[in-house]
Amino acid sequence: MILVASLVVSLLAGCGSANGNAGGPEGNKGKATQLSFWTFNELHAVFMDEAVQAWNEQNKDQQIELKSEVYPYDEMHNKLLIALQSGTGAPDLADIEISKFANYLKGSTPPLVALNDIVDPVKENLIMSRLENYAKDGNYFGIDYHVGATVMYYNTEILGRAGVDIDEIVTWQDYVEAGKKVVAATGVPMTTTEVTEHWSYFPLISQRGSDFFNEEGNVILDNEANVETLQFLYDCMYTDSIAVAAPGGFHHSEEYWAFMNKGGAASLMMPMWYMGRFVSYMPDLEGKIAIRPLPVWEEGGNRSAGMGGTGTVVTVQSKSQDLAKAFLASAKLSREGSINTWTLLGFDPIRWDVWDDPAMSASNEFTEYFGDGIFEMLLEVKDELSPTSITDLFPEAVSLVQRNVVFKVLKEQSQTAAEALKEAADELRAK
Repeated sequence: MILVASLVVSLLAGCGSANGNAGGPEGNKGKATQLSFWTFNELHAVFMDEAVQAWNEQNKDQQIELKSEVYPYDEMHNKLLIALQSGTGAPDLADIEISKFANYLKGSTPPLVALNDIVDPVKENLIMSRLENYAKDGNYFGIDYHVGATVMYYNTEILGRAGVDIDEIVTWQDYVEAGKKVVAATGVPMTTTEVTEHWSYFPLISQRGSDFFNEEGNVILDNEANVETLQFLYDCMYTDSIAVAAPGGFHHSEEYWAFMNKGGAASLMMPMWYMGRFVSYMPDLEGKIAIRPLPVWEEGGNRSAGMGGTGTVVTVQSKSQDLAKAFLASAKLSREGSINTWTLLGFDPIRWDVWDDPAMSASNEFTEYFGDGIFEMLLEVKDELSPTSITDLFPEAVSLVQRNVVFKVLKEQSQTAAEALKEAADELRAK
């Protein structure tokens, strides 16, 4: 906290400067500066509003009035992109979802403010792979809410009926064998697979150190590891018969939540942020779900993958850039702000040195639902998360995987894994 507090002081020291970054009422003692914030997630707005209250309590001479606006997902991203491209109408701060972020980094000078001066003082305490998702040319342009560590959610009641000990599941082959026991003993599938989204596929290739693009930005979507991984999902569904297509096509449909709430499957692979979906939409599973690292592909391999994310940015159109950055540091990079991402949102904060703070193990709706030891487990795997290679074509790659690759292979069965991935990869290369 000392580092962040010092950083805030140094940033605010320049608030009255002539560079235009902090003009207007910001320099007047005690008068609130209005900052605007756009997001597509109501909970993010609640989090930032709470962060403003904490800021104003600690900064009597630098009060902030935050005007938060929540828009539908596509509308907000389109509205923000148009405002930044036209040079007018953008907010001071905005959320940009990871699959859209590359759209805002195009060109030699992105219309976003570099955040290195708030990241560098605390980077040794951050999961930097999450910051690298929002970086270009050595500059960090977005601060995430969470790590998004992918884990396995096990229904211990179903697995217990099949005589399966989840702590003996170490490899993916162990997982398949356990799934066969579950199906034979209970008639319940081991898991569900998304066929219109990428959350069942992308974490697995990331876990293997692969991606849609390599570090140089070249398309590797159809490489051998990616083909093998998609074939693995196909085999789980149609050869080993331990998985079924997620009702509704993906893990965020109301149909799916109702299915799982009734004990529809014995386990589910999703990021940590999915805990909130269990708590909100699957109340009957409280006390039955245990969280563990992912099985590994090979001994010593990664047991997790950082997935999803939303980077909060400061736009170049902000007339209070220094104040906006200082507030963002307080909200998301301070110890207090990081703890709040867990207690308010149920997210795994990107600042890992708070994971063993007593506040992280205090009783709340998430510990009551899932039990204790969540962050002790995450500390074990924090260095096993690969960054995502975000290029200009990343949004298109995600879309192709969702609407073509997984659907054609896992739902329609109209193409092989190799065929679908090559077709999508060739389309990306042609662009």
